[in-house]
Order: sequence, then structure tokens, then C-alpha cells
Amino acid sequence: MINYQIEKELSLGEFRQLLLRSTLGERRPIDDLDRLIQMLEHANLIVTARDEDKLIGIARSLTDFAYCTYLADLAVHEGYQRQGIGKELIKQTKLAAPQAKLILLSAPKAINYYPKIGMTKHSYCYFLDNLTDLT
Repeated sequence: MINYQIEKELSLGEFRQLLLRSTLGERRPIDDLDRLIQMLEHANLIVTARDEDKLIGIARSLTDFAYCTYLADLAVHEGYQRQGIGKELIKQTKLAAPQAKLILLSAPKAINYYPKIGMTKHSYCYFLDNLTDLT
């Protein structure tokens, strides 16, 4: 039985191991432990999926609970994928902030997943990695 819950405290080790055991580890700073700690500390909505005590999924978000929720990380352990866990993590995230629009940037491997579960694609997204790129 998989349990979904909001967790205020998640260990760095569990978070890192889940990133490594999902495809998200390819695009996260898994060897920069200070940065991973900050990612956990500054997220204000973390929904987890656990099989017994084992962390098998996470939806890590930043939200104002009123207008927008940015789903920064959606990761499901590779051995548990294609069972609806990611969709349920999204559902539980939305339930925690029902008025807020849920927003995410898709990983390249997941770009076809989100429309299949009912999310709408938006073509007006912009990002800035380096301050020196700002003109």
C-alpha cells in the first residue's frame, strides 16, 4: 500500500537517493550536497509517496497557496513508475493548494507524460540561468 503525505522534514539522504533512482537525478545537482539541502529547506510544500517506510516518490514545490504553485521536482523511483504515482503526487500537491495554478517545467523525457494526464502545455515560459545573460 502506497501512502501519500505532506512532509515538513525530509532527510537529505532520502531525497538524494530518490533522485538517483529516478530519471530526475540526471538534471539535479546530486553531488552538491549544500545545494540539495537548500532545495529541501526552501521548498514549502513537499508531498511524498512511501511504500512502507521507503521513499518512492516526491513532489517538491514552492507555493503561495493562493495564486501559484511551482512544482520544481516530480520524481518517482524507476521501479515504481507507470503505476500512477506521479499523477497522484500531482493530485495531492494540487489538493494542498487548490486555488493556486500548478506550474512545472517538464524534463525532456517526461514531455509527453503531462498532456496524457490532463495538464495543459503553455508556450510562454522563459528562464534565466546566468545573471550575465541579462542585457
